[in-house]
Amino acid sequence: MKFLIADDHSFVRRGIRQILAEEFRAAVILEAASAPEAIQLIGKEHLDLVVLDISLEGQSGLDVLKQAKQFRPNLPVIILTMHPESQYAVRAFRAGAAGYLTKASAPECLVQAVRKALAGGRYVSPALAEQLAVDLSATDKLPHETLSDRE
Repeated sequence: MKFLIADDHSFVRRGIRQILAEEFRAAVILEAASAPEAIQLIGKEHLDLVVLDISLEGQSGLDVLKQAKQFRPNLPVIILTMHPESQYAVRAFRAGAAGYLTKASAPECLVQAVRKALAGGRYVSPALAEQLAVDLSATDKLPHETLSDRE
């Protein structure tokens, strides 16, 4: 297996690497510190999974996700970010993410998300699942909730 961790903070990459290396001992783990570096590795390497931050140097992680899906539509991409689920999770899933976690999540949640994504599923936290259920039953949306990514 080959994983890519794309985050602009070296401390965060090291922590994610340690969590993944403990659970997936045979995995080769690559790192990218910027969006252009991540896009280059996604296009060049045969990856089994990407763990991607939204805030990257050079481009948004959501843009990297969209480009990754153009190169490799079946590549599982898990968003791991400081941004709350209410802000970006739905957009990430619409762009093709296999999971969305905040950096406040427990390490076990990342492992669960990776296992689920590798099995072809999507990881949704209990809090996000509840939020989605509420959003589906809501009839009136706030104006900013209807904006597209570009808007």
